[in-house]
Amino acid sequence: MLSFSTMLIFSAAALALTVTPGPDMLLIASSSVSQGKRAGFATLSGIIAGTYCHALAAALGLSQLLLRLPFAFNLLRFAGVAYLFYLAWKTFRSKAAVFCPNVSMPKISARQAFLRGLLTNLFNLKMMLFVLALFPQFVRPEAGAVAMQIMLLATVLNLIGLLVNGVVIFAAGKLSTLQSDRPNAWPQYLLSLVFVGLAARLMIL
Repeated sequence: MLSFSTMLIFSAAALALTVTPGPDMLLIASSSVSQGKRAGFATLSGIIAGTYCHALAAALGLSQLLLRLPFAFNLLRFAGVAYLFYLAWKTFRSKAAVFCPNVSMPKISARQAFLRGLLTNLFNLKMMLFVLALFPQFVRPEAGAVAMQIMLLATVLNLIGLLVNGVVIFAAGKLSTLQSDRPNAWPQYLLSLVFVGLAARLMIL
């Protein structure tokens, strides 16, 4: 079992990472504004699941193997780019682009929001690199099974992310309810722009 001091230092590093605005926070916030708190939490759940997947891949050595195979790495990267551009186009063209809190508007399901969060996180290769770079600094072979330590660290990271991004979701949800009754397209356009930005970011990785 990892020592209390090790967990404390890791928690501080995880908190610093989580409170810094990044792609995950931006995706969660824009989803919450355009689709409501339910979609925001579903997106967050997908991101949490994706973080566990990255941690499991690191524990099994799959991430390091992928980094040693440039072709496979680039194939995954451009698959992620294509997926994000697809989401951007689909969101931009959606009939739900006109947002008005008091008007019935087609909503994406919680499952769709979860899959968006999951796949966006899985294609976030910088998250994979973060797990590979940071987690080993806190793993102690003498403290027990390395895989279990990595999953424990992932749990701590996810719990902190749940607290921080939970605040973001409620704040964004509150913002959506304060919109005027006049139909407004900007939340859907913002979400589309987020997907374009994530795709561009992945392209120049």
